[in-house]
Amino acid sequence: MRVCMICEGCYPYVPGGVSGWIQMLCSEFQDVDFIVWSIATTREEMCEYAYQIPGNVKEIRTCYLGDGHFARSRRKAGLSRGGKEILRNLLMGPEEQIDWTSILEFIRKYRRRMGDVLMSQSFFEICLEEYKRQGSQKVFNHFLWNLRGIYFPLMQLLSEEIPQADIYHSVSTGYAGILGSCASYINGKPFLLSEHGIYTREREEDIIRSQWVAGDFKEVWIQFFKKLSYIAYRQARYVTTLFGVNRSLQIELNCPADKIVLIPNGVEAAEYDACRKEKRVGAEGFTIGAVLRVVPIKDVKTMLLTFDLVKQAKPGVRLKIMGNCRENPEYYEECMELLEELGTPDVEFLGQVNVKEHLPDIDLLVLSSISEGQPLAILEGMAAEIPFVATNVGNCRALLEGEEGDNLGPAGLVVPVMDSEAMADAIIRCIQNPGMRQAMGSTGRKRVERFYSRRAMLKAFYRLYEEMEAEKWQE
Repeated sequence: MRVCMICEGCYPYVPGGVSGWIQMLCSEFQDVDFIVWSIATTREEMCEYAYQIPGNVKEIRTCYLGDGHFARSRRKAGLSRGGKEILRNLLMGPEEQIDWTSILEFIRKYRRRMGDVLMSQSFFEICLEEYKRQGSQKVFNHFLWNLRGIYFPLMQLLSEEIPQADIYHSVSTGYAGILGSCASYINGKPFLLSEHGIYTREREEDIIRSQWVAGDFKEVWIQFFKKLSYIAYRQARYVTTLFGVNRSLQIELNCPADKIVLIPNGVEAAEYDACRKEKRVGAEGFTIGAVLRVVPIKDVKTMLLTFDLVKQAKPGVRLKIMGNCRENPEYYEECMELLEELGTPDVEFLGQVNVKEHLPDIDLLVLSSISEGQPLAILEGMAAEIPFVATNVGNCRALLEGEEGDNLGPAGLVVPVMDSEAMADAIIRCIQNPGMRQAMGSTGRKRVERFYSRRAMLKAFYRLYEEMEAEKWQE
């Protein structure tokens, strides 16, 4: 069996939850040959592997978005009337009304000349029609080149050589999802889509907050990513998701409900036995830990503001932040500037480390994210019997408080997003109540063992691979 794993902005260059999950699948499925098709930003930012690549990963093929240069002198592709209508449907049609099979066929036909399509008379005319329909006050040339700028990275990716595989497996929608969809359609092989977070919603949040997208084009960008997810949902044989709320969001984004398979994340609890420890009674030497990438979506700034409040109340505490600091250097510098401005001592940014080596020193873990899926960091902390204080995002509440049929009790405390005072109060409450911490740690370990087994997760994915390969064989 040969599986092409398609990912964006993560494996094997950027450590994190999704990258670790890919590494785990590749390492565990030794009888599967993997090809990793990685979408990266630039060669400067993503030049070194962050993982020891398993031997059954036969090839790593990387598409660098930063390598593309748009040439005004491209040959203009001549489109038929039908081709123009398909292009119009892609560019301007509402996502729930786009003809996804016609679009994939259009890509199959023109994928070696997708850049030329952007320079075609048909593209120009469609943009002009939309410009007039909107009654835009912008200069038309600005409108035209902004729209070309949205679609150029996509067209560049779609022109890439497609690896041969029995199954194409994308770990998000967006660019990875459309690559998987096209590879599946063109080569006639099954397509599996796995979502950890809901990519379309995350991009929407990014775009709304962004300064680099002009106001008039924010909605165009949002619709663009919704269309990519729509095509991926339609082409996929199965769509895996981590928990029920994400399933509901996928259905809202027009994913057929009967395609969705719920497979929670999992860890092997026994691997964290050495990380368990006697719980500290007092605040002196009390260590708070955070396992995360230092990027805006993890909201490290709120964590630093929180710790400053905790430090004022409990001077003996320390904070260790474990995770990649290089992914977003500007944000890391902003965090350091905030820390200097606050003047808060006893904060360490450890960078990328072996977390298991540090967990025995940690009394309490925190997560301040503004968006999450089902964080492996929480499951790992629970396996090590360390309680958590986390924001109410993604599946964090269900992990820490349990779902229907789970009466084990709390494994941590949940607080609102971007509320440093609420998070500080929760942390101080944990410091002052060692018995509560011990009970929450014990509950977390039991919950992982009962509901979040890595073995069960791997078995579920392998079963999907086997079923999809059998369907392919029957074709």
